[in-house]
Amino acid sequence: MNTEKLTAGEVERAAAVLRRGGLLGLPTETVYGLGANGLDPAAVGRIFAAKGRPQDNPLILHIPSADWLERYCQNIPPAAWTLADQFWPGPLTLILERKPLVPDAVTAGLDTVGIRCPSHPVCRAILTAAGVPAAAPSGNASGRPSPTSAAGMLEDMEGKIDAIVDGGPCSVGVESTIVDLTVRPPRLLRPGGVTLEELREALGEVAVDPAVERLMGAGEQPRAPGMKYRHYAPRAPVTVVRGDPARCAAYIAAHLGPEDGVVCFAEFAGDYPGHRVEILGPAADKAAQARNVFDALRAFDGTDVPAIWAQCPDEAGLGLAVANRLNKAAGFHIVGLEGEP
Repeated sequence: MNTEKLTAGEVERAAAVLRRGGLLGLPTETVYGLGANGLDPAAVGRIFAAKGRPQDNPLILHIPSADWLERYCQNIPPAAWTLADQFWPGPLTLILERKPLVPDAVTAGLDTVGIRCPSHPVCRAILTAAGVPAAAPSGNASGRPSPTSAAGMLEDMEGKIDAIVDGGPCSVGVESTIVDLTVRPPRLLRPGGVTLEELREALGEVAVDPAVERLMGAGEQPRAPGMKYRHYAPRAPVTVVRGDPARCAAYIAAHLGPEDGVVCFAEFAGDYPGHRVEILGPAADKAAQARNVFDALRAFDGTDVPAIWAQCPDEAGLGLAVANRLNKAAGFHIVGLEGEP
């Protein structure tokens, strides 16, 4: 098929794609999403086909406002309204008990559904005009780095989807935080633009799922996207090095091969002459690192580098989300220098 390129002003044309069961590239503040009518199982099935996505990996429903929440979820706890009031529209997904009208194709057969209200005004306008929620994972081929621009999404999805709306670059750059509100205490399933510290300030105790920091086992079923499978990965293998930034930079310089590439903080970009280097951002600027991490990884796919070495921020604040994406890109192949003298 020919993928139609739409501008941010062509809201009704974009909404019509969703209503008729097509696939639509949607801009959000996190990453670009591959959207379909979340109430149409056949349309949702086309998402999995276009991405090459495993069928047991659930999707997130996107809604234009919090007052749509009760259309698709039931037994909603007070904590959900607390978080919606504070963080919606924004990069936060809530796992809640679904109503029967939400198809199994969206939830991978679970009795829960992830739901969020994005802050990108064009995305919300399209959802409002369509009158249906959009089931929308990130708009990349399964396993690859998520796209933060329309051009990045088209690298993977040109000819596989009906249309894409160019809403400009994404302001957050990593996917939404996912918190499960069907368990006590609430559980962080995926770190993102709303930090663990912010969740705990709003709710009190919030547990962290082990899958945030390790690979899930083959027999474990993910309760949310991004938990189980090797994800966010460029074609070349990645090694993450974490610890003091200067020591990590020196370790990478001492160990990288002659053709290897490097993802590093801006302060150390000159430490690798003759190597392809992509910059995460300043070591102290985790918001910049979140915006740049996927573009940095994706940039190597047009090169012949045999391996990639990546510096990693500490896990405070947005650093947890950036570290999670780098670690999953590396398949949790991590060199930890934190304990060395």
